[in-house]
Amino acid sequence: MGSLPEPVPDCNRTKPLGIRFVEHIKKCSLPFQSHQAIVLVVTFLAYTSYHTARKTTSVVKSALDPNSPVVGLKLVPWKASYLSNPPASTTIALSQGDGWAPFNGLDGTALLGQLDVAFLAVYSIGMYFSGHLGDRMNLRIFLTVGMIGTGLFTSLFGAGYWANIHSFHFFLIMQVLAGLFQSTGWPSVVAVVGNWFGKSKRGLIMGIWNAHTSLGNILGSLIASALLSYGWGWSFVVPGLVIASIGLVVFLFLPVSPESVGAERDIDELHSPRKNGESAKEPLLRSESDEEEKAVGFMEAWRIPGVAPFAFCLFFAKLVAYTFLYWLPFYISHTAIDGKYLSSGAAGNLSTLFDIGGILGGILAGHISDRLNARAITAASFMYCAIPALFFYRSYGHLSLTINMALMFITGMFVNGPYALITTAVSADLGTHSSLKGNSRALATVTAIIDGTGSVGAAVGPLLTGYISAKSWNAVFTMLMSAALVAGLFLTKLVVAEVAAKLEQPRPKERLHQDFP
Repeated sequence: MGSLPEPVPDCNRTKPLGIRFVEHIKKCSLPFQSHQAIVLVVTFLAYTSYHTARKTTSVVKSALDPNSPVVGLKLVPWKASYLSNPPASTTIALSQGDGWAPFNGLDGTALLGQLDVAFLAVYSIGMYFSGHLGDRMNLRIFLTVGMIGTGLFTSLFGAGYWANIHSFHFFLIMQVLAGLFQSTGWPSVVAVVGNWFGKSKRGLIMGIWNAHTSLGNILGSLIASALLSYGWGWSFVVPGLVIASIGLVVFLFLPVSPESVGAERDIDELHSPRKNGESAKEPLLRSESDEEEKAVGFMEAWRIPGVAPFAFCLFFAKLVAYTFLYWLPFYISHTAIDGKYLSSGAAGNLSTLFDIGGILGGILAGHISDRLNARAITAASFMYCAIPALFFYRSYGHLSLTINMALMFITGMFVNGPYALITTAVSADLGTHSSLKGNSRALATVTAIIDGTGSVGAAVGPLLTGYISAKSWNAVFTMLMSAALVAGLFLTKLVVAEVAAKLEQPRPKERLHQDFP
């Protein structure tokens, strides 16, 4: 009996200070559901701030390299206020001044594309290492360091405005370092959420939770657009301070796993339904009493069934999604809508509709995949639907602002739906695959492999767009439609397997005969 109280101090030492304070005020330990709520809220805020900081570059591009006519749009993105029909000779908006060297030269668009690819290349490479480290470190500390580092270098990029810095290499280095610290975010938050939630409703829960990506993009667009008039530096400094502040919230409140805070798992969490062919008796994650788990190796994680197809699918899915993330405001400001052009701030506000559509797409994809128990079918279907959506947006988006808004919303829904599904529920599913025999120390590694591979595509898309768009936006959209097609094709084998599994399942009438002979 004397040995029973011994684990309690260990749990207390690993509990975040904020949770200890809350339990001290309540004078009792928090229940399992309360910890789950804290995990969802804190990780949601954390990754919202990551994308808020990441989105600002796309909005500020047109201020650094002004080529748009003089047009204004009110803060509410769906109510346009055109000041005048732009003269043919007008190429620079008054609110933008003469841009910012070295980005206001003839090669400004290409230089901005190089900043994007530098950020995303380091981000994607760093993702592989972050997943490897995340499975071997305290994820709360790891995430906190990443967020504070991201805030620091994002703010330093903006500080170049007041320091009157015009060296391309300064901005390049800041983007590289920001990308490195940003790579700590995704493997960490998915691993933590995967530790706390079972498989039965993971698609829907993570679909709703993944709204942080689109919400972060929306907030990043609105904040950057609102602050442009005070100087583009503020568009980086404010999001940088926000993510660093939320990093402190993560340090104080984020419980990494039930074992780390001594929370007892619910039965539903331990014995959640598995996919076809997986054992329902095997716990999703092992308990603290099991023998200590060994972190899964990088190559071993690649061999988990389904990891490679989804990783390469995400390569092309993120190529499409991140091209919109980094270039949509620029594209809008350089495309006449109903014969008129929008300012960079106006374009940034309007582009938020793409992310609003993405929120709905992520939730729908998660819910549908839960109901069908078919992640690959859902992801592939959304990617194929994105092809006509992209075509119609390019072909008819210029006719009127209303048509542009509607088609942008639909495109965002189909483009971001599979991207959200693969990076959340699919990654968590594969990180707790039956082949791992309950080993929970693969979540961050698997997530990093899938999203890291996707992030390589995220780097390639904006880079190619920087060069191709100078010649033809039609060519850019052809590239995006081709990428969406290839993304769907990579899941063909898994789709066939899921369809075959569905056909083999007994029909409801057959089940009744089996239950009542």
